[in-house]
Amino acid sequence: MTRFTDFGLAEPILAALASSGYETPTPIQAQAIPHLMTGRDLLGIAQTGTGKTAAFALPIIHRLVSSRKRPAPHSARCLVLAPTRELASQIAESFSTYAGDTQLTVETVFGGVSIGRQERAIFRGVDVLVATPGRLLDLVDRGSCRLDLVETLVLDEADQMLDLGFIHALKRIAKLVPAKRQTLLFSATMPKTIAGLADGYLTDPIKVSVTPVAATADRIEQGVFLCESRTKQALLEHLLSRPDFDRVIVFTRTKHGADRVVKHLGRAGIEGAAIHGNKSQPQREKALAAFRDGEIGVLVATDIAARGIDIDGVSHVVNFELPNIPESYVHRIGRTARAGAEGTAVSFCNREEQAYLKDIERLIRRSVPRLQIPKSVHERAAELAKAARVDDDDTIAMSIARDRRRGGASVRGDEDRGGRSQPAQQPARKGAEARGGRKPAAGAGTSAKPAAAKGAPKGAKEARQHHHAGRPQDVRSGGNGRVEAERHHPRDQAARGNHQPRDEFRAREEVSITKGHRDTRHGERFAAPRDERGGREGLTRNRAGGERPRSAGPARPPKDRGGRGDRGPRRD
Repeated sequence: MTRFTDFGLAEPILAALASSGYETPTPIQAQAIPHLMTGRDLLGIAQTGTGKTAAFALPIIHRLVSSRKRPAPHSARCLVLAPTRELASQIAESFSTYAGDTQLTVETVFGGVSIGRQERAIFRGVDVLVATPGRLLDLVDRGSCRLDLVETLVLDEADQMLDLGFIHALKRIAKLVPAKRQTLLFSATMPKTIAGLADGYLTDPIKVSVTPVAATADRIEQGVFLCESRTKQALLEHLLSRPDFDRVIVFTRTKHGADRVVKHLGRAGIEGAAIHGNKSQPQREKALAAFRDGEIGVLVATDIAARGIDIDGVSHVVNFELPNIPESYVHRIGRTARAGAEGTAVSFCNREEQAYLKDIERLIRRSVPRLQIPKSVHERAAELAKAARVDDDDTIAMSIARDRRRGGASVRGDEDRGGRSQPAQQPARKGAEARGGRKPAAGAGTSAKPAAAKGAPKGAKEARQHHHAGRPQDVRSGGNGRVEAERHHPRDQAARGNHQPRDEFRAREEVSITKGHRDTRHGERFAAPRDERGGREGLTRNRAGGERPRSAGPARPPKDRGGRGDRGPRRD
């Protein structure tokens, strides 16, 4: 069959295809559509960009139009599952285009947007529902969607859908859909382990494979630069400065890596945008629309955009970081050379990624040509590395200046509160000097400390003690400077602050020593002599460690051992 009219499709579908300029089916469409028209299950494997979406969308639309009936509320006649939001939107757009004037209702369900609007969209039922597994199960749990009336189940990009990240959701969805249904699986790659799982969801399937497994498009020119990690950014800027790099998609492995590449490109005067899982759905749609309309020439993305994004005119695909999964390489470079066009795929590979390169070459069954790095790129990489070091130094200097400002504020605050600057920490020997003692020599039991900088305020050095991680210590009362304060103020010296507490609080601070005991703080043993009252001579110890005689006073009356005190004898 060489034309769409040979398949027996409905007239509205043929009219929509003619208006879109489609006349000749692709190999995957020519082999899959006849089997799907009869209601058979199918497992289709074809390289990306060959029209897999139309291969299952056209026969599904034909069956829905042929047996026209109104869908039940909160249900869908056809359910299409996709791994990403972008792919779901792309599939829904294709269904709307191929449906033409058939009045079929098509809705999308995915995360990142309001779930209330999606509940209202499927309230009356839809013909085709394109969804991601997570949001679909959310609607099921809320009672807003039912899957017991699904007639056709489609899993696009089946290898990723059946991967470990989606397998549990798919198992639950498989229990919710009817056992009597038509199931279709399409993907560009199908590893053997994943193919075994797919067999559990298909009943007597027809297997269609128009190309070898994981074969890359013949029209894509491939190459790889063996370079260091620090050279990748300079090499990317060099390539993007060439006029033939018109519309480029750059792939990274991580989300933070994509944001970092966009930031460095912005510094070089190259405008770009990033899409990844941390971006909201409006942000991702805005970036894709700007790239599709030509407002920006560079789109930096993770593997989330490697599947199902059909953007015409992509001239180059750059793998800034090689994927650790070989099959992802096939999906990445498939974003170029679509719809019969030509394209180029360039990869950057450092020493750690050479193992990934070997796995990719083993999968695609060909060797990727090695490319030479221009000399100017190494010079540019050295400039970027130097600029990065300057940025780091500036960051450190700003941090130090901020810490100094914080320290200065505390000193100024002391001046405002006390009228003069107070040192944050005072050595213990200052107290001895204040009591009339001699100043110890530099080497007499204490190490001599270097003099403070000229012009620095008194006590500034003690106030600028730093934490081991570079943060200034908190020298306020109760902070981490309290340990330093205790080290400089031994217990045999009065503490700073109010040296003469009020009389009513002094009794609480005193510890009356009434019998010989061991002071656990200093290790000495006190044995006070007995006084004329029969007890030991009173000695008290205050919190500063000093001793003084206990004030004399009237003897206390003896305590009644019966527990009544001075209240008299117990009355029976």
